[in-house]
Amino acid sequence: MKELIAKYKHGWILLYFLLYFPCFAFLEKTVTAESRFHVIHMAVDDYIPFIEFFIIPYLLWFGYVAAAVVYFFFFDVSDYYKLCCFLFVGMTIFLVVSAIYPNGHYLRPSVFPRENICSTLVQWLYATDTSTNLFPSIHVYNSLGVHIAVVKSEKLRQYKWVQALSWTLAVSIVLSTMFLKQHSVFDVITGCLLALVMYSCVYGRVPLRNRRKVYQGQLPAGQ
Repeated sequence: MKELIAKYKHGWILLYFLLYFPCFAFLEKTVTAESRFHVIHMAVDDYIPFIEFFIIPYLLWFGYVAAAVVYFFFFDVSDYYKLCCFLFVGMTIFLVVSAIYPNGHYLRPSVFPRENICSTLVQWLYATDTSTNLFPSIHVYNSLGVHIAVVKSEKLRQYKWVQALSWTLAVSIVLSTMFLKQHSVFDVITGCLLALVMYSCVYGRVPLRNRRKVYQGQLPAGQ
């Protein structure tokens, strides 16, 4: 048992979810369609059609993120820490933004254009997930974070089909947030911008431990 604990001691960082889920649940109950919030809307939102079939990649997001965390947990601890840092910092920023700037939208359709299994799943989604606490979009942000981790992984880089599948799924998830009317284009843009910032922080060209030496001229900028 001691050997097992020592081998997987890096699992401690997952305790973050003991903080995240209660905070998220509190915000979901506090900021509702009946409460006062800042409306998120861009003109382009009105031109994006509702397409219920995007519920498939939207729901696959949960498995996509979980599978990436599990893979790196067991096969690459260094990339595991980078991915968790990327995800958890962004998720924390999302909680802070939602707490100090309650927000929501009125983009969801009142009537679905078609009745099928996908429409039924969207109805379930709407019933379980409020149209509040929107930006930056965690669906968008975490999808980009996972794909970046896949692309940066030395072990996964040799499997081109894995990277292609990851890219396809990540893009589909990003699009699904808009076509399901779960998010405004603004939420997608802010999610992408936050991912860009975190990419620079977590996967910057110069490792954090060497940046001070670079600034002091002790190492060339390429190391």
